[in-house]
Amino acid sequence: MVGKEAAKIGKKKAPVQIIERKELTLHEKVKELENEISNTKYNKKTQHAIGLMKAKLAMLKDRAMQRAGVGKAKGDERFSVRKTGDATAILLGFPSVGKSTLLNKLTNAKSDVAAYAFTTLSAVPGMLYHKNAKIQILDVPGIVHGAASGRGRGKEVLQMVRNADLIIILVDALYPSHYPAILQEINETGVRINQKKPDVKIMKKDRGGINIGSTVPLTKTDTGTIKDICREMKIANADILIRTDIDADQLIDLIEGNCRYTKAITVITKIDVLSPEQLEELKREIKPDVCVSAEQGIGIEELKEAICNRLGFIRVYLKEVNKQPDMKEPMIMFKSSTIGDVCAKIHQDFIRKFKFARIWGKSAKFAGQVFRKLDHKLEDQDVLELHVH
Repeated sequence: MVGKEAAKIGKKKAPVQIIERKELTLHEKVKELENEISNTKYNKKTQHAIGLMKAKLAMLKDRAMQRAGVGKAKGDERFSVRKTGDATAILLGFPSVGKSTLLNKLTNAKSDVAAYAFTTLSAVPGMLYHKNAKIQILDVPGIVHGAASGRGRGKEVLQMVRNADLIIILVDALYPSHYPAILQEINETGVRINQKKPDVKIMKKDRGGINIGSTVPLTKTDTGTIKDICREMKIANADILIRTDIDADQLIDLIEGNCRYTKAITVITKIDVLSPEQLEELKREIKPDVCVSAEQGIGIEELKEAICNRLGFIRVYLKEVNKQPDMKEPMIMFKSSTIGDVCAKIHQDFIRKFKFARIWGKSAKFAGQVFRKLDHKLEDQDVLELHVH
């Protein structure tokens, strides 16, 4: 009996060991999904899966930011600068890229300059005067890797980037690898440079599912992927009208609704340390708009011109009733500005008290044409006569 009992005992199964997988943190889930996306080769077969992973990633990042209270902290007064002038441009780059020296060359500002990192510890404004335009240039602390998540005062600096009309990306001639890192930090903070906001309308409704209408061929994604991304991002019922061929990233941006579309120029600094051959090779790699040496005063005038051109200014001359217009001092406006934009720039009361306007110039069919709506778009060198109550 003893032998039989021992045999029975020997036949008993060993206890199953249950290995519990450790619950991943939000940060770990984000990194895991980012790795999965980067390791998945993009093609027609994987397009749908990658689109869904990107939508899930966007939702995870949003939750992570909410938990961290990003954007809810009290603002640092050192980074609170009142916007003034016709436009605001910000100098953005890694520490010691030459922002302060460049600001002093472009404007009348007195930003501290020294040959070591992190000289600038707060936002320093200066004013650039060029072709009748007044452009506020801001020198801010250099960003570092991880700036978008708040490292090294990055959150405050990149918040100022979101509010700027132009980003001047500065790349040290000796450290071209900083360029893609800067672009990544800008992208992570929800700014899309030199892009137009896609013409897509998403109208949520109570029932009826997701209906998609398109006036253009969809080559970058398909309706099935669009619907699944919407569902992943908690949109179950909506009418979507697409007038721009969009990809998954652009759709996610539109659903989140917190992206800024901002103009930018790229500038290589400290070019005096390179040989002509090295500079030409670097220009082929980065394709900058301007190359400068602030110390040597090289490229400064070209940079001023590039800033004005990228901002896209037009000149509008104001005229009082029964008087000749002042053709010496134009009002500087952005391209596609309207009569309403001019009124708002003069004073908000002008919008409320507006009766009509007369226009002489390219945007009018004939001299002195009357416009009774504020949405009329102006052209360069238009003469505008406002009539208010």
